[in-house]
Amino acid sequence: MGILSKLKRPLTVALAAAAVFAAGSSLPDRAGSSGGLITASAASVSVPTVTGLKSTTLGTDKVKLTWNKVSGASGYQVFMQKNGVYTRLISIYSNTNTYTVTGLPAARITNLKVRAWKTVNGTNYFGALSAARETATNPAKPTGITSTVGVNTVKLTCKKQTCTYYRAYAMQSDGKWKGLANSTSNTITISGLNASTSYKFCVRAWQRDWSGDDHGSALSDTVTIKTKAAATPVAANGRLSVKGANIVNSKGNVFKIKGMSTHGIMWEDFRNILSVASLKVLRDDWKVNTIRVAMYTAEWGGYTTGSTYAATAKARVKAAVENAKSLGMYVIIDWHILSDGDPRTHQSEAVAFFKEMANTYKGYNNVLYEICNEPNGGVTWTGGIKSYCQTVVNTIRQYDKNAIIICGTGTWSQDIDQVLGNRLSDSNCVYALHFYANTHTDWLRNRLQTCYSKGLPVLVSEFGTCDASGNGGFNKSQTQTWLTLLDKLKVGYINWSASNKNETASAFVPGTNLKAISAGTSQLTESGKLVRDWYRNH
Repeated sequence: MGILSKLKRPLTVALAAAAVFAAGSSLPDRAGSSGGLITASAASVSVPTVTGLKSTTLGTDKVKLTWNKVSGASGYQVFMQKNGVYTRLISIYSNTNTYTVTGLPAARITNLKVRAWKTVNGTNYFGALSAARETATNPAKPTGITSTVGVNTVKLTCKKQTCTYYRAYAMQSDGKWKGLANSTSNTITISGLNASTSYKFCVRAWQRDWSGDDHGSALSDTVTIKTKAAATPVAANGRLSVKGANIVNSKGNVFKIKGMSTHGIMWEDFRNILSVASLKVLRDDWKVNTIRVAMYTAEWGGYTTGSTYAATAKARVKAAVENAKSLGMYVIIDWHILSDGDPRTHQSEAVAFFKEMANTYKGYNNVLYEICNEPNGGVTWTGGIKSYCQTVVNTIRQYDKNAIIICGTGTWSQDIDQVLGNRLSDSNCVYALHFYANTHTDWLRNRLQTCYSKGLPVLVSEFGTCDASGNGGFNKSQTQTWLTLLDKLKVGYINWSASNKNETASAFVPGTNLKAISAGTSQLTESGKLVRDWYRNH
């Protein structure tokens, strides 16, 4: 692959001891683009080809070469490819096996080769060029970082420079940088971020050499960026109303309520879920847009069981409304009849209560009223429920002309079919359907579809993933069948319950501090995990 090359003058002992011979040496300067150059032709002199050539990039302008020593070598020559031809960079007059190439441009991709020679009786004999080492210097440190900030995204832009691509990094809780996104342009989009959250970012430039190895720059200066606050459900949708068989937002687009109901706010510490911190987790981590405040009426501590209880209940409802308003969430004030069965049993108290609520919240665009949770005990729509609802609706409308009003139906809000052809005159009412997935199956789903097809506006203001008792019979499959249908019809739904009661329907395991729930699933029951996952993905 070459011809015998001799120095015009023999190497002296002093020169052989010198570490590096200056440029302009009589050692040959160039190699052909084929990679072959000058090899020993004397049969008695053998100069092996250098092997094991490796490189380490030391920065933006340095590459350190190492190779396996050739036994008996008098020195080595380092060549760099330029315009398809290998040109000698240096001659090294010792049997060393390392050399640092300096003065290179940043992000420079290059091929380097090394060959050995031996001096025998004053004549230099050269081995073949080694296999090429493909490498590159590091790019320069990115500068001039600017940002465009969204709710869940950040775009980082740096000054353009020579490199193959850019990578954005975020500081982790352990103080380490984690690569998040790459871009071949100098603008990198980082997605999947949390709203209203501060992050530390930086950018690194990378140069990929011809062999596929990447060489990274120093990290850019750190920038601290806070993502924008998400548009809250109420801010994005405004006041809700009824249109046809669906609930719509202020722009007339169908709006699907995805809600959680409290357990009785007068019992245990179930009201604690209404704290701002916990509601925020439900809104941001669960993607809940509505909280239902279950105020029992006739049970122990209920609104109708004494004036002290009534005052406490109203105070808790009002606090819940204000907390929901501060977070831009919808809130349902639920007159939660159960053991009283017939809503007319405490109609006068209901009229007084909703008169006060409507007068207080007439200017709020996030409040809905549920005026009788689950009529039961044989009372029917025409046999008393409708007349009760009309009376309470008329009371609310004296003050609040626009809020949606939810009317319960017979047999624990299952008899929505009794309302067909006999609705209230108020067009901004919806009719409650309640189901528990392991008890109420196809027969009730068929009833819903019939009513919906005939234009009846329905809201599932309470559903459970288990038996109608609330305890036992967790049924994931039936729950998913229900929710799939409701999503298809764009009918909203509210899960029972955001509590830590020791029962199947509860979303949180017993002992959970409801006042400060955590994001994620560590505190959740099987029911809670199912509901959270569905809400986040539908």
